[in-house]
Amino acid sequence: MTKHTHDFVETYKGLPGFGLNRETDENTIIYYLQKFSDDALMGKIIKCMTDEDLNDIFFMITGMLKKHLTESEYHRLFLKDDHP
Repeated sequence: MTKHTHDFVETYKGLPGFGLNRETDENTIIYYLQKFSDDALMGKIIKCMTDEDLNDIFFMITGMLKKHLTESEYHRLFLKDDHP
């Protein structure tokens, strides 16, 4: 059973642009992140990334998770496990 979804990028019909308004910005971030995490793209780009690139992405994502999710939300939404 698949735990992860990327449905938004498959169904979004709006503008993928940034700076117009908050709603479009939010939708664009979801769209870009889902496209960026595509297995084929990641398979190509990960080998081109520097150690600094990898470090920057890891710590940016980790920082946002810590800032915006409780421990329970982190386990349920990010790790997809049944942490109490």
